Amino acid sequence: MSDHHVYKKVEIIGSSKKSIEDAIENALVECGKSISNMEWFEVQETRGHIVDGKVGHYQVVMKVGFRIMNS
Repeated sequence: MSDHHVYKKVEIIGSSKKSIEDAIENALVECGKSISNMEWFEVQETRGHIVDGKVGHYQVVMKVGFRIMNS
């Protein structure tokens, strides 16, 4: 077992019609289908789409950090 860890960050974008929190959850669920060992996320940007003067959907740009597994 190693006494150190190596990490990588990737940028992903999640969306939701419900809330910013739901957009984060949706992004993490989908990202987790192809990336293992996710350990943290950083929301970089929030934005949304306006439809008829109301929020149509929320969007978050985030970085997800994951640990590189030792061989």
